[in-house]
Amino acid sequence: MLRIYADHRFVKPGQRHVVMLYPFWGKLPEDPRNPASGRFDRYVAQGRSLFALETLRDADVALLPAPWEDVRGDADARLLAHELAAEARAAGKPVVAFFWSDSTEPLPLDDALVFRTSLHASRRRPADFAMPAWSEDLVERYLGGELSLRPKRERPVVGFCGWAGAAGPPATAAPLRLSTGQRAGRSLKRRLQVLAAALGIKRRDTTRARVLRLLAGSGLIDTNFIIRDRYLGGPVILKEAADAEMAQRIRLEFVQNMVESDYVLCVRGVGNYSYRLYETLSCGRIPIFVNTDCVLPYDFAVDWKQYCVWVEEHEIVQVAEKVAAFHAGLSEHDFGDLQRASRRFWQERLSPEGFFTAFHQHLPLPVAAKAQ
Repeated sequence: MLRIYADHRFVKPGQRHVVMLYPFWGKLPEDPRNPASGRFDRYVAQGRSLFALETLRDADVALLPAPWEDVRGDADARLLAHELAAEARAAGKPVVAFFWSDSTEPLPLDDALVFRTSLHASRRRPADFAMPAWSEDLVERYLGGELSLRPKRERPVVGFCGWAGAAGPPATAAPLRLSTGQRAGRSLKRRLQVLAAALGIKRRDTTRARVLRLLAGSGLIDTNFIIRDRYLGGPVILKEAADAEMAQRIRLEFVQNMVESDYVLCVRGVGNYSYRLYETLSCGRIPIFVNTDCVLPYDFAVDWKQYCVWVEEHEIVQVAEKVAAFHAGLSEHDFGDLQRASRRFWQERLSPEGFFTAFHQHLPLPVAAKAQ
């Protein structure tokens, strides 16, 4: 069991505390209309079997109790963070900090173990680690707890539901749907024109929009695309949707798109990470992961390429060929096993309870050994 030092002195009144402390200090209030509500409940139930709160002298690590995204712009909160770091340094304890943000800026806490959603591999510091972006358990919430397995087809079906990240047309009530089956009678040129118009592609192109365009134009795969004209992820759904029922419908449409696809395109958004990557694995689907100098959780212990169609950024023009080759290399049995393995990987390493169960693996060996 890992022993943690966390003190309310280092959190400003009214400030949030990090997820790691939910089993001890309480889970933060959630909007029940938000589809992601309840995502930390299993971790809250299990957390006291994984961690224990201790004095600084007896602890293995000193935890910055406030998330860095709340600390960074607050001078008083930053001062408290540096005070904690100084106390931990004097006691010979490593500091642990969490930063769930699109930002890739370094934290000004020397030698702190930093867990963050967005960072660049080429600028990674030795104590920087990736953490997942957490959503609800898609299988439990929407599929009755039963993983829906896809049979292997001759041609892979690539799914995507969401914003392409380009400046699109004015907001519309309905998203553009573009699937190979529905568009079979259209010429390739017309299909590309429709997709380009929906994505707002002119002279500028986002990585995500470019990959979608390449996939839509390929004869090697079947597409299952729902292109939205604005971002509608996470709590933004509640701001854009007229009511909770609409928010739920939008989320269900997102999940259904995954369920009806073999592979799901996962490309960075504003931050250098893909939220959709974790949702795809939660749903037991195979990500097409475009690596834009990313760092992934547990990359020191897990071969991520076992779970993904891995596409380096400079290989984007070959994305359809890579998907087709990957799919052709799987037997029917392999294809089913990979779906199960994807789901299991999310449960054991990427869900909140899975991530924190293996958390000790990030720590220096003497500390990690004691925490097992």
